[in-house]
Amino acid sequence: MIIRVRTNIGVWRVENLEASATTQDVLDGIAATRPHVVYEKPLSFDPRCDQPINPNQPLSQQGLGHGAMIHCKVDASTCVENTVVPDNASSSMSIDDTNDDKMDTSVPRSTSTNTKRIIAQDGTIKLIHTDTTTTTSAADRGFRKGMLPLRDIKKAWTLQEFTAMDDKYNFKIQRQETSWVGKGGVCLESGAVDDFQAYLRRFQFGKQRFGWLYGRFVEEEDREKKEEEAESSGGGSSSMHNNGWGARYMEEEKPKKKNEKVIVEAIYEPPQEPDSEAAEGFIILDDPMEENVEELVKMLGLVKVGWIVGHPPREEGFQLSSAEVIMAAELQLESAGGIEATPFVTVRVTVDDDGNVVVEAFQVSLQCMEMVAEEALDVGPNPGFCYVNDTFTAIQEGKPSATVENNFFLTLVPINGYQSEMFVSMFPKANRAFDDRAQTHDEMKRQLSKSGTAGWSFIDLLSDFGLLLYLTQFLDMKTDMPKICASVKDREIPLDDGYKIIISSLAGMTGSY
Repeated sequence: MIIRVRTNIGVWRVENLEASATTQDVLDGIAATRPHVVYEKPLSFDPRCDQPINPNQPLSQQGLGHGAMIHCKVDASTCVENTVVPDNASSSMSIDDTNDDKMDTSVPRSTSTNTKRIIAQDGTIKLIHTDTTTTTSAADRGFRKGMLPLRDIKKAWTLQEFTAMDDKYNFKIQRQETSWVGKGGVCLESGAVDDFQAYLRRFQFGKQRFGWLYGRFVEEEDREKKEEEAESSGGGSSSMHNNGWGARYMEEEKPKKKNEKVIVEAIYEPPQEPDSEAAEGFIILDDPMEENVEELVKMLGLVKVGWIVGHPPREEGFQLSSAEVIMAAELQLESAGGIEATPFVTVRVTVDDDGNVVVEAFQVSLQCMEMVAEEALDVGPNPGFCYVNDTFTAIQEGKPSATVENNFFLTLVPINGYQSEMFVSMFPKANRAFDDRAQTHDEMKRQLSKSGTAGWSFIDLLSDFGLLLYLTQFLDMKTDMPKICASVKDREIPLDDGYKIIISSLAGMTGSY
């Protein structure tokens, strides 16, 4: 089992964990290469490290499986990796050899040699000597590229053990026909999406940008009894099997309960910079409002249900880039807590040749999630393909392939228009450069002043995710915001007049509200 640990300085992988592994096993795995790490926040379920993982309970019993992402914060100055002395270093080097003045260049250094078997042109097998000073390193002589030789992993191997070992690094590429979202598809809040694409249009969709989608998952009703009976009478599991190649492929899965639909209520665009040189097309910056966003989302009863990316026009059939596919897989892994089905979606926004806006929703397949968890996929020079890491083998149409077309990993999710009954999307959005509107008290006044006109009430106009997030900078997150959010979620709960007065005063409003 592999567990990925996202820290404030990067993502670390801890491999070869047993199903019964605990947080101590993860810490031991990190210590093997970074023995001096000082942890500022413990291993946790969430990026803020507010939900520590129980150290006394196996990870598997806490919903953490193969490929799961956990979080911690560390002291960056204590995270230096151990370095390994090269295996071809000369053991005869004396202390004096490090002093150039005392180095005797007239005496040739001894070189170590190895042997290897080759097949000659006549078909005979010969044993030849190789000079380690002129051949590749031990890593290149490994079982697979980047791995140790078999004899360094284990002294003796049976054929069954070798085959099982090799199978872990083979993937037979298969398309996943359906997504994990039901017939209801993705319901995108029209006001939020219109505002997002309108900002992209200011730059003729020449800059790439992304945002987080917040909303809720709606569960599908239980399936009919005959399907349940079919499952109990021989439905298979979603375990991995091998074929003639020894490659892993997904067996036909038993019917799984889907989420009927994904409802998107709001979009939040974190701080970012467009960068055409970056694989994703943008660079994510530190977000000083991250904690406020997460707290506000919880108060409103929302969860992160997906992400949205806007990008310049692309050639026909080119849906998502390899960097976007890999990012989508990482986000689905984080949402699912491992390589499991999840309704988490990826939405792309762009324009076609006629200048019409195109909005589509996708999910990446379970196989893609597994390959990303294993770090088997890389970004290469052609963004329309995922490149297979040299350690792994992807098999397509019965042959090894160095790349996989991105569309093999994508499943289309239907989109439905939706107008939120809870939120409006009128307040200027945060973290936007060169926008003609900014988040200010004057903008708050402009919005809230509509109260009592055209059927608007004060709470209706206040129920704007961007406006509520703006207010978190001025009101207390523990005492004020929970009460305000309770009135936003349930209009049967009246907003206290005291809060109306405070918010109106912040906006510089006088008179009725």
